[in-house]
Amino acid sequence: MRLRAESRGTELIVTVQDNGCGIPPAEIDHVFDKFERGAVEATGPGMGLGLAICRAIVRLHGGRAWADLVPTGGSAFHFTLPLAEAPRAPAEPVGA
Repeated sequence: MRLRAESRGTELIVTVQDNGCGIPPAEIDHVFDKFERGAVEATGPGMGLGLAICRAIVRLHGGRAWADLVPTGGSAFHFTLPLAEAPRAPAEPVGA
């Protein structure tokens, strides 16, 4: 498992990458759909909501989420969040 974050322009890009068997190419566009579960995951517990919830949260914050295949094997899940300018400290102490 690999976790990477970088700022690029006006956004933060976060990537979570594994080295598993990957997502079948026919399923890559659907992994963020509600109740979507891969063939391997379908045998275990779960509802198939985790990535759909993650994408909804990211979108509410003005970002985007997607997945792709890693050429050497595995999958990479990415999301972006907009970078905002840090709030400025007041010139004078409050209440002075």
